[in-house]
Amino acid sequence: MFIDRQNEIETLEKQYKAVESSFVIIYGRRRVGKTSLINEFLKTHEDSLYFLATEESEAQNLKEFKKVVADFTQNDLLAKAEVDWMEVFRQFTLKPTNSKKIIVIDEFQYIGQASSGFPSVMQKIWDTLLKDSHIMLILCGSLVSLMKSQTLDYSSPLYGRRTAQIRLRQIPFRYYQDFYPNLSKEQLLPFYAISGGVPKYIETFQGYTDVYEAIKENILNPQSFLYEEPFFLLQKEVSEIGSYFSLIKTIALGNRKLSDISAALGIKQTGLSKYLKVLIDLDLVEREIPVTEPVPEKSKSGLYRLTDNYIAFWFRFVYPYRAYLERGERDYVLSQIKERFVQNYASFVYEDICRAKMWELSSSNTWAFHFDKVGRFWGANTGELDIVAIDTAGKNIVLGECKYTKSGKGLSVLHTLQDKAEAIKRITGISHVEYVIFSTAGFSTGLIDAAEKDPTVKLITGF
Repeated sequence: MFIDRQNEIETLEKQYKAVESSFVIIYGRRRVGKTSLINEFLKTHEDSLYFLATEESEAQNLKEFKKVVADFTQNDLLAKAEVDWMEVFRQFTLKPTNSKKIIVIDEFQYIGQASSGFPSVMQKIWDTLLKDSHIMLILCGSLVSLMKSQTLDYSSPLYGRRTAQIRLRQIPFRYYQDFYPNLSKEQLLPFYAISGGVPKYIETFQGYTDVYEAIKENILNPQSFLYEEPFFLLQKEVSEIGSYFSLIKTIALGNRKLSDISAALGIKQTGLSKYLKVLIDLDLVEREIPVTEPVPEKSKSGLYRLTDNYIAFWFRFVYPYRAYLERGERDYVLSQIKERFVQNYASFVYEDICRAKMWELSSSNTWAFHFDKVGRFWGANTGELDIVAIDTAGKNIVLGECKYTKSGKGLSVLHTLQDKAEAIKRITGISHVEYVIFSTAGFSTGLIDAAEKDPTVKLITGF
């Protein structure tokens, strides 16, 4: 199944149809579906060549690449010839075709890792050969830090050559029904809370209706690939894996302020900066700022959170219990997960889903205005708000709560929001406030009646 990715396919098609040569960089974390995206795109384009680089030497990659090009061009002599990268690419360009030729180098970063000078070689090949040969070049890679340094950073020889770049991210929750057509949205959320939007993880859980059975068989089993997945994900990207594991575990256990992380690890705050920056670049961590902050980059109210659902789940529920799992105590570990999974984990994922839903609701004209910022709010004297959506230009604001619960929510939720509204008005200077409440179990009769009488209050059941 190929689900979502319409925007990415459209970008690739636009680049393909360009009159000039096109040069596209595709990158993103492992198992996010980059190769599947490329394969889907190539299905309708026959004049294409795909090469998967390996962690072998540059010479070995050149040897294998030469074979692939020789097969594409039906040039038996090329396969046996002693030639360099430039000549192999030249032979590719010389093959007559009826349409624009496409050449894909997947896991490109491995060649650059084996030979630091390879990006310079590719720069010369692009500038002197491919740029004027009506070619579409796609360089793809799963090691985010290396792909950035080799192709996107200002210091890279390839900087400024690309005509487009695609950072492939995880699939949003709104597409999950397509993967699990027989499950309700309520049943889907626990699976999403674990797998996030990583296609490989989603596929692993297909066929299950009980999320705890899926966890026991596919995560808590030391023989399953997901059991060791965070090690494989990080060991390619970072050198001090132990330091990063300690940092991620500390955040997963609820230490979100820089001062709390520093204290828990016994490391000065200044010593954490480089590690946090790497994790942010890898899309594993983000620094969250109250959405009302006028200058976010200067805010001192930042909190760090894990943005990858599987990583967050694994470090909270698997990593601390590895000694038990290695001894075969899966049932005990599963009992600990069942005890805390819903309220201490899945409920926060529900909040993320609701905040994402706010953008959809705004686009479909749910309100008479459209906001430009959606996020959370917290303050020493105000408490927390799950949703704050701001229409800066029109001076409107929507405050919201997200309740992942088995019982309908009553008027007290609305009253709490209204009480907090005065503080938000003072902070933002915005006087017009509306309210939205999400609840997986619906609402009391009293709250429904109040919402029907008050056009500023909207109630949304489920998802």
